[in-house]
Amino acid sequence: MTIIIKQVGTGGRPERRRSIMVVSLLSVVAMLALIAACLLGSVAISPSEIHAAIHSTIAGGNASLASTILGLRIARAASAFVTGAMLALAGVMMQALLRNPLADPYVLGVSGGAAVGALAAMLFFSAAWVIDAAAFAGALTVAMLLFALVHRDLRHGGRGDRSLLLLSGVVVASGCGALVTLMLAIAPDSRLRGMVFWLIGDVSGSTLRGLPWLILVATLLLSLRFARAINIMAMHADAALTLGVPVARLQRGLFFCAALLTAAAVSNAGSIGFVGLIVPHACRFALGPDHRLLLPASVLVGGSFLLLADTLARTVVAPQQLPVGVITALIGVPLFLIQLHHLRRSTG
Repeated sequence: MTIIIKQVGTGGRPERRRSIMVVSLLSVVAMLALIAACLLGSVAISPSEIHAAIHSTIAGGNASLASTILGLRIARAASAFVTGAMLALAGVMMQALLRNPLADPYVLGVSGGAAVGALAAMLFFSAAWVIDAAAFAGALTVAMLLFALVHRDLRHGGRGDRSLLLLSGVVVASGCGALVTLMLAIAPDSRLRGMVFWLIGDVSGSTLRGLPWLILVATLLLSLRFARAINIMAMHADAALTLGVPVARLQRGLFFCAALLTAAAVSNAGSIGFVGLIVPHACRFALGPDHRLLLPASVLVGGSFLLLADTLARTVVAPQQLPVGVITALIGVPLFLIQLHHLRRSTG
């Protein structure tokens, strides 16, 4: 038991120094991705035009074409970054909860509930805020339904069977998929394209809002506070209760935080796949399983990954724009297969 405590206890100065260096480097990468998103597009903007646009905006002068485009791109880039960061953080939490490095935020069917709510709003309403609110409400409804089905299992903590939660999520997701198919079948042609784009995942219609950032920061700080306990539960689940870790409460917290992050991400940009699957696993493979570093690193890498994918979606066939979910799938499939290959070799 003493060995376990030493392994997951407080890290020394070299580990802290390494964590600070990694987070600083990833922050620089995120800033470079943001700059690239502002420069690239169907209408190119030079660095000098960006400087002039920022100066004119601060001075309060007349808005130029460059400042208008820059404002639109910054809003879209911020939306893409926070969506990717929330999906990656939710992926880390789901993988710790299920003790499966290949779990993703959509495994519990929360995204299916959001899809049902959003498509129903698109079918009967047209206001953007109604669609976002309906998607968020649908995701939270599915999360509460799942919790009602498995709350006794989660209450048993480390002795509970996580397969019940997984199977319940698969069944609920299948029911939501049937409702989505029904709505697509009866939708008029004028609304069908927008509904399909939302299902694939697209940030072109997203706006700069504070609620997703608030949810991201709050859940990240909360998860960092319990990062050591998550380490113990993930690596030594059988001994976690004897070491004083409140496993049942920690599992419920991970479940609700992951569901909230997924609901906010899906309502913000639709169902974007592979971000919450490959980013946490890649960060764990490169940086190790310590959640004190894995949590902030996944947030920065997930945000940067989706930001760069959205930049590709805007530029690869410009002026036509692709759904960012297509880009993440094309990048995620080979990366996922490579990760599976490395995982098989390491376990073999």
